[in-house]
Amino acid sequence: MNLLNLIRYKNVLMLAFMQLVFRYGFLKLQKIDLALADWQYVLLVLSSILIMAGGYVINDIFDQSTDSINKPNKGIVGKFISEAKAYNIYAFLTISGVAIGFYLANVIMRPNFAAIFVFIAATLYIYATSLKQMLLIGNIVVALLLSVSVLIIGIFDIFPATDRANQKIMGSLFSILLDYAIFAFLINFLREIVKDLEDSEGDSKQGMRTLAVVLGSKKTGKLLFLISFAPILALLYYTNSYLIPNHLIPATIYSLLFVLGPLLYFSIKIWNAQSKTDFTHLSKLLKWILFFGILSILVITLNIQNHAS
Repeated sequence: MNLLNLIRYKNVLMLAFMQLVFRYGFLKLQKIDLALADWQYVLLVLSSILIMAGGYVINDIFDQSTDSINKPNKGIVGKFISEAKAYNIYAFLTISGVAIGFYLANVIMRPNFAAIFVFIAATLYIYATSLKQMLLIGNIVVALLLSVSVLIIGIFDIFPATDRANQKIMGSLFSILLDYAIFAFLINFLREIVKDLEDSEGDSKQGMRTLAVVLGSKKTGKLLFLISFAPILALLYYTNSYLIPNHLIPATIYSLLFVLGPLLYFSIKIWNAQSKTDFTHLSKLLKWILFFGILSILVITLNIQNHAS
């Protein structure tokens, strides 16, 4: 169980769930030819979660001092797993994930695409060692990497199967993935700052310059309140422009109840949130918003198909 906690298995499962939903709850239901066979797509998911898990391990290695303050009962490296063993686990996970990426890049006959996996792994290492200590940069990087895990589906499964005959439909499908990647970025960006609010005490003692440390919890909460209107307005626009005009009533109700509603609740609560308990609650809420937001692609797709029939 210590090893599972080290690689943040819940977050890794969320990533796998997200990539599987986009493939089998969206792309496969479009009745189009995709570049990867099912077992090859499973390898793409495996590569993603291995590299992500490696990122969590290296982050824990460099976070031992801060975790001893912020999460005294949850630290693993140095307590249950030695630092040397943690480095070995990191190396195994990362090298395995990148190696699978190299294989898949050659499968789709785009060997240069392997650089994407190297870039992600390198960015996770640089984040753990230096970027996370820089004001907002670390938050943006982590949020962008989650977006890349959405876009990589289009890069490996849609782009190589695109030709002149299907260029329009493939471009439309990729643009939908891009919309969800932006949504994932916004929600995860909010969550990363909320997590910094949770850990502000330990981060401050370690000399880290997170937004929560620089501005303080009250001002950071007010800023998050303003930033939260970006995904709220985007969802309102999407609902009003696409779901309602196409009479997708079930999808509209789902989006309002499970995505927009919780986001509005977050905006209200973050304004006056002060304690670590408040921030932990809101961090978990954002994770559920991301979960239901990703699942909405399946709800919308099924609604469109049932409406068409």
